[in-house]
Amino acid sequence: MKSPHSCKYLYGLIGYPLVHSFSRDFFNQKFLAEDIDAQYMNFEIEDLGLLMEVIAEYPNLNGLNVTAPYKEAVIPYLDSLDDDARQIGAVNVIRFIKSKKTGDLLELRGYNSDVVGFEKTIEGILTPQRTKAMVLGTGGAAKAVRAAFSKHGIDVQLVSRRKSEHTLIYEEITRAMVAEYKIIVNATPVGKYPDDDQFPDFPYRFLTKEHICYDLIYNPEETLFMKKSAKYGAETKNGIEMLLLQAFDSYEIWTQDNV
Repeated sequence: MKSPHSCKYLYGLIGYPLVHSFSRDFFNQKFLAEDIDAQYMNFEIEDLGLLMEVIAEYPNLNGLNVTAPYKEAVIPYLDSLDDDARQIGAVNVIRFIKSKKTGDLLELRGYNSDVVGFEKTIEGILTPQRTKAMVLGTGGAAKAVRAAFSKHGIDVQLVSRRKSEHTLIYEEITRAMVAEYKIIVNATPVGKYPDDDQFPDFPYRFLTKEHICYDLIYNPEETLFMKKSAKYGAETKNGIEMLLLQAFDSYEIWTQDNV
């Protein structure tokens, strides 16, 4: 593979850490198969303040994905947001709007493809009994999940390790609550490779075969959250389908006509 500086189009992922990510392999295989003069690379930056240095170093950079922990923190670095990203308060795609004549960077625009990706994946798991969802986490991914559920009229209860006005803590979850919320979504990074020996502190013993437990993590393929949920009969699903769907949307956003 040639130098990222020499390809016509460069795309990438910013986050920290990125050892779990499949995006680089996915996109580079796509570019190779479709004979696109492009490359995708990981920008594992421990300090988001380095973002502008990355952009300055790679003038052929045409788009970025954003993952934890920067989906919310990246917003002040952007010039504009699309409606979904603005409403949710989180960004996972950055489009580089450039001049067709000069190639100069005119604007960094933030989007949220997590909403569309997640929404498409839940169409087959919603049932008349599954009208409420308990979402573990309060970060950018959880915000996208909540927005997608709202489009289907699904009531959402957020759960976090820290108590707030509209958020439960794990210790407050009762058997009655779990019986009421038949959809459980892990929107935290807990259990993600390489820390795949961890799992959210959820009362799994209250689950039944009527529940669907959806982990947004895709690496490992089956998390401990999923294994513990399945032990009590719950249906389980991982985040690989959502990853692929949001990746397709990302590329469509990046390759829109520039001005």
